[in-house]
Amino acid sequence: MFSKEIFAERIKTLRIERNIKQSELGEIVGLTYTAISDIERGRRTTTMEKLDALADYFEVSVDYLMGRTDNPKVNR
Repeated sequence: MFSKEIFAERIKTLRIERNIKQSELGEIVGLTYTAISDIERGRRTTTMEKLDALADYFEVSVDYLMGRTDNPKVNR
């Protein structure tokens, strides 16, 4: 089951681990820094296309980002 809270936490954690700003991540995946901020605060989600771009950038599975697994490499 999808968890907005887990999604928010994982995006923020992965971004911080890469040492990039919200605005930089937004540029990479085609979102504004405000959208990234809202995602990280659990205020919004994103489209399937952007979810796929986030997973590709962070080299993790979509299932991991969505909280369906704790293994970031499942289904990669």
